[in-house]
Amino acid sequence: MSKQTADYFDIVIVGGGMAGATMALALAPLQLTIAIIEAHPYQEQQNQPSFDDRCLALSWSSRQIYAAMGLWDHLTPSDSGKDNDNYAAIKHIHVSDRGHFGAVRLSHKEEAVPALGYVVESRVIGEVLLAQLKQHKNIHIYNPAQVEQVDNQSSADKVSLTIKTGTKTQHLDSALLIIADGVNSRTRESLGIRVNQRSYAQMAIIANIETELPHQNVAYERFTDTGPLAILPLSRNRCSLVWTAQDHQVKDIMAWDDRQFGEALQDRFGFRLGAITRVGKRSAYPLVLMTVDNRTLEGQPRIALIGNAAHGIHPVAGQGFNLGLRDIAALAELIAADMQQHKTSDPGDCQLLNDYWQWRQADIRQVTTITNGLIKLFSNNSMVLTALRDSGLLLTDIIAPLRHMIAAEAMGKGVLQGQLSKMAVGQSLY
Repeated sequence: MSKQTADYFDIVIVGGGMAGATMALALAPLQLTIAIIEAHPYQEQQNQPSFDDRCLALSWSSRQIYAAMGLWDHLTPSDSGKDNDNYAAIKHIHVSDRGHFGAVRLSHKEEAVPALGYVVESRVIGEVLLAQLKQHKNIHIYNPAQVEQVDNQSSADKVSLTIKTGTKTQHLDSALLIIADGVNSRTRESLGIRVNQRSYAQMAIIANIETELPHQNVAYERFTDTGPLAILPLSRNRCSLVWTAQDHQVKDIMAWDDRQFGEALQDRFGFRLGAITRVGKRSAYPLVLMTVDNRTLEGQPRIALIGNAAHGIHPVAGQGFNLGLRDIAALAELIAADMQQHKTSDPGDCQLLNDYWQWRQADIRQVTTITNGLIKLFSNNSMVLTALRDSGLLLTDIIAPLRHMIAAEAMGKGVLQGQLSKMAVGQSLY
């Protein structure tokens, strides 16, 4: 299918972070020629923001996607169910509302799976992805490189890009451009694809902590007066903290020393894990809701959006990266199926890309609606709403079908998410 010219690729991916690298590896077995354009130097991973010390809560379906790609074994060499230095299993989830009765407890045993999900450091996944990218001769990496110009209107059968690597300017052509350069994507903006964006007026404070008692593979989601607080199990019995605070509170919180920070965190979380004994390096990230204006995407031939370039949601349910992985699995499945059906397949075919975006809409809408609803419900101190949500937590904990429904959504295989991809249920595409 490929035109035999040095600057032509079947697929160009702008953004080589977690989503872009995973997308390239999902497509690599098709033997398409793939280019990754990444602005940050891979050799200095601390400068690659996608591969930093933040942790990812991978849902069960995300584990299935990586397994179907043959990558899960590289993350978990034994996958015996026991934690190692690469990951920790989430076997139980505990949801509570600070200062109120009622809690929901979910268990992997009720769902008949080894774990509801897994917590992995971004750095660990990044190392695996980079090592695997080097194994594929059909993947070419431009890094560090900047996209200077994109033209998907002048020709019906290709997208043309101008990129800059150092002082060198290069021109690339491609049948398909996949945009994966984040929520504030400059490439998406340059094409005139608009987004609806709203700040939550909150920031997520991220840190790794150590506690007096072992976490026993329990993930805690606790709603507090400053916003949701998540404490997730990590390897070596550490925990990953995501503390949501209002914008005006963050400066003071970040200025606290470790003792003050630990005491304030203890006050909000309680002593379920005993005393908080150590607090690691803290970082803070602004939280925004972002959805794509579909009307401005309709007139963009040979363009696909994935990951945070396609949606931005609140981290309250830990679904952001999982949502992006489901984008990747869906797009890879459609391209693979089209190639199997047509020997001279075109990955940038208009109908294929329309099918992809239509497929993803139900999942994106539902996850956005659920996360928004949780924030609104638990940030309202109305006596009526407080009573309703506490009763809801209590009833959900008691009624098994409700627990199963919530667990399925958390695992990435719920009915609200619409059609599941083959990889999301562990089936290989090849």
